[in-house]
Amino acid sequence: MRQVVFSLCLVLAGFSAALAQGGEKGGREIGPIRSSSAFAEVSLRKVELEAEIESYLADYTEQNPKVIDARNELRFLVGDLDRIFAVRPTEVARLTEALGKMIVRRAALAADVERLMRTYSKDHPNVKRAKRKAAIFESAIREILG
Repeated sequence: MRQVVFSLCLVLAGFSAALAQGGEKGGREIGPIRSSSAFAEVSLRKVELEAEIESYLADYTEQNPKVIDARNELRFLVGDLDRIFAVRPTEVARLTEALGKMIVRRAALAADVERLMRTYSKDHPNVKRAKRKAAIFESAIREILG
């Protein structure tokens, strides 16, 4: 438990350090983006996954399916954070709580697809169904973010 709390403190310190460095990413002002609801939703899930991974690693190896699944979902969320940071500060109004929830849900669905693909072929009905669900969320996100 202490290790998880320590890890959370390190993550929050990293966020604070990034803000202290001027709040820019790729030459863009990201202050308004960091204060958006979408960023908050995605960041919350990212921190939750990082804490889950730390707690799993206390009992399991990196090859454990729980660790693999959590890392996959985390990988998708990090990619989505880059998409959020690509939004122009003048268009921050797009970064709503609903968008954040869609991004979190799409990341979970994409991780489910990865999990199913470890067991089944890409033509299996369960894999196809999971891909369609993830694609619906991706389409909605793309419609909002452009």
